[in-house]
Amino acid sequence: MQNIKAVIFDMDGVLIDSEPLWRLAMIKGFNDIGIDFTDEDCRKTTGIRFKEVVKHWFFHHNIRHIEPEELDKNVINHLIELIHAKGMPIDGAPQLLEHLKSHHLPIGLATSSSHALMDAVLTKIQSRHYFKSVVSAEFLKYGKPHPEVFLKCAEELGVDPQHCLVIEDSVNGVISAKAAHMKVVAVPDKEHFDDPRFVLADYKLNSLKDIIKLF
Repeated sequence: MQNIKAVIFDMDGVLIDSEPLWRLAMIKGFNDIGIDFTDEDCRKTTGIRFKEVVKHWFFHHNIRHIEPEELDKNVINHLIELIHAKGMPIDGAPQLLEHLKSHHLPIGLATSSSHALMDAVLTKIQSRHYFKSVVSAEFLKYGKPHPEVFLKCAEELGVDPQHCLVIEDSVNGVISAKAAHMKVVAVPDKEHFDDPRFVLADYKLNSLKDIIKLF
């Protein structure tokens, strides 16, 4: 960790336990327009920008009676309501953020989620003040697994990508960070922990609390 000069967090599944809430919001959103949508369907597109998720399922189901933008808006509104009502920080996230702050390491946030959702999460878990840079891929040209969102965050932090450490929970996020030539700590949930593709990460740990031991 001696060469690490900044730490960049993913958001969903890393800072906040939002993955179950995402699935609830997506299922409700698709069910509202008459599409039978399951928990397993939700898991197939973890880590991808939601507008790309919507395009994928619109094509898959040949949906034509509603515009993708309308479904996108409805699902995000459902999700924001759930975050305000039930959102909880991931175990160890507050301690890790405070630990990094005490070591005077610049902290960034790079997420596939929208600006509205990012704002809702940072407000809910009261952590905006820790971040020198917060970047959403919503309006970038590319989403994860492309590295653009991480490179943009590193640029705003003023740190060379090779000196950045990324904390991710998804395979797509790990691929994105490695493509940006950054070090990556993967902290997958129990369901995906044994996915062999996490071998791409520099570290695979059980919890955010374990990251503190690296510094």
